[in-house]
Amino acid sequence: MNDEPTQDPSGLVALVADDDRDIRDLVEAKLSSSGFAVIAVSDGREALAAVRRELPDVALLDVTMPGMTGLDVLSQLLEDPRTATIPVILLTAKSQEFDVQSGITIGAADYIVKPFSPRELVLRVRAVLDQGAG
Repeated sequence: MNDEPTQDPSGLVALVADDDRDIRDLVEAKLSSSGFAVIAVSDGREALAAVRRELPDVALLDVTMPGMTGLDVLSQLLEDPRTATIPVILLTAKSQEFDVQSGITIGAADYIVKPFSPRELVLRVRAVLDQGAG
């Protein structure tokens, strides 16, 4: 687990929360190599604390983490004026249309279904950040 940003050449900070170490490490490595400072955590409670502490530019949350799910974290973030504008991208193996719509309806900026292309992940993170800047 790494709760300190790994690098910060672009000034953009991404939080990654996934209980699957392989997925978390893949996302962290790809975002880091694309110029993001990355904070990686393994569960929803850590994610909520890290977002509130660090105020990252974007958060990528696994939907099905034990204890506090990504949807729970998203709901909490939206209730706090300090974190409500941080775009959240949900990562999940749930690909049914209902699941995608539920995540977007709650307030996710995007919804990426596992398995995903690491290149596509970075493009979609940048697209979400570009939407917020425009």
